[in-house]
Amino acid sequence: MIRLEGVSKVFRTGAETLSALSDIDLHVTAGSIFGVIGRSGAGKSTLLRCVNLLERPTSGKVSVAGRELTALSEPELVQARRAIGMVFQQPQLLASRTIAQNVALPLELAGAPREEIATRVAELLALTGISDKHGARPAQLSGGQRQRATIARALANRPRVLLCDEATSALDPATKRSILALLRELQRSLELTILLITHEMDVVQSICDEVAVLSDGRLVEQGPVQKLFARAASPLFHGFGDTSRKLDVPQDYHARLGSAGNLLLRVELTELGARAPWLSHLARAVDVRVVSARLERSAGELLLELQGDAARTRDALGFLREQHIEVEVIGHVTSVD
Repeated sequence: MIRLEGVSKVFRTGAETLSALSDIDLHVTAGSIFGVIGRSGAGKSTLLRCVNLLERPTSGKVSVAGRELTALSEPELVQARRAIGMVFQQPQLLASRTIAQNVALPLELAGAPREEIATRVAELLALTGISDKHGARPAQLSGGQRQRATIARALANRPRVLLCDEATSALDPATKRSILALLRELQRSLELTILLITHEMDVVQSICDEVAVLSDGRLVEQGPVQKLFARAASPLFHGFGDTSRKLDVPQDYHARLGSAGNLLLRVELTELGARAPWLSHLARAVDVRVVSARLERSAGELLLELQGDAARTRDALGFLREQHIEVEVIGHVTSVD
């Protein structure tokens, strides 16, 4: 649904130049929620604004729904943007208009008939859970309600793509969860493709299907959320996440670590690994003790103690690697009676 090919953006101020994006290749699957995460100044918002050409790339191509936006004339681009909704961090509502009038604005600008506008506005307010705020002014609404109104307005022209620029970062935790739940429900019911910019790990974990990591204007890594969350060494955790997400080895195990004994392993799980029956197969070959576990969205990490002689535990380790399970050997531990 969204394709960026070799996109770069350079800002020039007098004799100085700033490279905000460098050779970005990004593909967003139709019907998915794709997150872009990074530190402040990484280029996230610039990337988002390049998708609908609010910022025109210095070089590269941008395509949305099969149309190369960077090749369109200005009138063609205006028309194409109607298929792309946008939600900002701070709700951009007109204080002089009611909530219904704010939601109606894109339809008025598109020249829709008055009856059609009224019907569509009522649908959108119901869809976003603020029908009772129809005649209220923005100042009379809470932050979450204003963001719901902003989302309703962004959906007025029935876009296929919704761009969200830090749409929940100004909200309290409970309100943030409700807005994320709304976005997920809208994505499913309207078959939307959502590109979501954030610096919050919990947002990515809550609703994103795929994620890209942006650092200093460059794409560091991208892939399924479950896979990246299962890899504690991933750049996803560097600088804006917990870099020590690996399960701690319990204190009693530290005292028992040595050069011989049972094998202590850290096993990292992707969604596929979490669903596969490898653990039951492993338990048939060697005695297995689960020391600790962390599972999130069908992925995560296990600490396992493989109990038995060296030959059996060596064969078990080989079996795990044959199954493409990511394994780290922590060491050997003496058994406890």
